[in-house]
Amino acid sequence: MSEKKGLARAAEIYAKSEQYARELKNQGKKIAGYYCCYVPLEMLAAVDYVPVRILGDMNENITSADTYLPTVMCFFYRSCLDLAMKGKYDYLDAFFGAHSCDGAERVSYVWRSYLKYACNFNIDIPHTVHPPAIEYFKNQLEAMKETIEEKTGQKISDERLAAAITLYNKQRGLVRELYALRKADPPPISGTEVLQVLVAIMYMPPEEGNALLAEILEEVKNRPVTAQKKPRLLITGCLIDNISFTKLIEDSGFNVVMDDTAIGSRSFGHDVAVTGDPLGSLAERYLDKIVCPRTFRETGKNRAEDLENRFGYLRKFVEDWKADGVYLNIIRNCDPHGYEIPELKYYFEEMVNVPVLAIEQDYSTASLEPLRTRFQAFAENIE
Repeated sequence: MSEKKGLARAAEIYAKSEQYARELKNQGKKIAGYYCCYVPLEMLAAVDYVPVRILGDMNENITSADTYLPTVMCFFYRSCLDLAMKGKYDYLDAFFGAHSCDGAERVSYVWRSYLKYACNFNIDIPHTVHPPAIEYFKNQLEAMKETIEEKTGQKISDERLAAAITLYNKQRGLVRELYALRKADPPPISGTEVLQVLVAIMYMPPEEGNALLAEILEEVKNRPVTAQKKPRLLITGCLIDNISFTKLIEDSGFNVVMDDTAIGSRSFGHDVAVTGDPLGSLAERYLDKIVCPRTFRETGKNRAEDLENRFGYLRKFVEDWKADGVYLNIIRNCDPHGYEIPELKYYFEEMVNVPVLAIEQDYSTASLEPLRTRFQAFAENIE
């Protein structure tokens, strides 16, 4: 890798993430792949693993995974397994799956059965946030801790775990600071640039990621704003991990100013409380603070109260980032997010009074271009 700085370095790591991870491996680093934002990265960093987010590839046709998974499963997770079967993730020293949804659980078990690493663990995640569920999740993290200690020969002490929590809390704070800059109109950084940054730091040791974020914040604060004022868009739903998608959206007449996705604000929106019980703090943060449709929340006395309980944080995103419209992104066969569409549309259109565009897409760059006219028409209607 070159010695580029700031946004240029983030763009380079984003474009060559596999090469970058392999370079870390060649430097003697231990690399741990993980699924979804429910895997506590602090536990991996506490034994000097470099956590790497397992992603798919919208440019790669799914072939090998179809031997192991039915085609009615989520396109994203099928893509992840497909890449693994083709050797993209053969540099991993450890794999941590999670029952974030049924598709993720199935892929995690197939992955563990056919792809052998020195350390494998699958986290069973409850679907509620009641106190017994949080206690169960804490027990899962204890089992994960014991497995890591056994396989690595290192002890995850409370002190090492607390240091890792502090490190990742700093990273989350830096990302939130970057997001706050996008409240300006026009924003000084595009949604495409932000996505490059987030994917890049998910492939970096956290100390290096924090240093890069500090560089980027300084760069963005001091560079001239060249963006034009356009309708401001909030994206919610399934993750977007390819800038071809965000670039198409922004080229169609939007400024992407905020997101509610697993690559974005869900991973960075909340810190881990610093307490004398680090595992308990991790359990509470990762199970309760991450808001995802795979987890059930308490219902209200009526529909309006129920929707406000579930989606009130999205109203705050709309208000704080002054979003003019909302895009509901659904990867085909993602049932948890797909089932939310009717209620989300009603909530935004009837209760928040912002227009909504919902699209189910195939997690393929080949299928993106036909969507351009839909985004253009949506932008024109908002203007």
